[in-house]
Amino acid sequence: MTRTQFEHQVADALASIPRRFRDAMENIAILVEDEPPAVLLDDMDLGPDDTLFGLYTGTPLTERQWGHGNALPDRIILFQGPHEREAADEDDLRVSIGETLIHEIGHYFGLSEDEIERIEEEYWRGHANPH
Repeated sequence: MTRTQFEHQVADALASIPRRFRDAMENIAILVEDEPPAVLLDDMDLGPDDTLFGLYTGTPLTERQWGHGNALPDRIILFQGPHEREAADEDDLRVSIGETLIHEIGHYFGLSEDEIERIEEEYWRGHANPH
């Protein structure tokens, strides 16, 4: 799949995120890279059997101080290679991208891993409402 085709899948998955979350996201860039760098995998103590689909970098909303303004955008990076290798078909790819976005957006909002897992479960059950 070309980068442009993958980015269209990302845009479709982002559109499935509930509007109240999309509207609350400010100063955040969603980027696509081919693969996670080896140094990042080492820093995260991920082994060869682990897969990294995405990464949030920035300061979660819950940790920002009053003087946080005028900062570079936070970033969500989606890694195309792992998504493509793990997806059975385009529908599976779209779901995988959507779940990764939900997870990383959850980090942006400062949600705990348990809270993110509950939201992901709702997404998998098809309760995601784009409005």
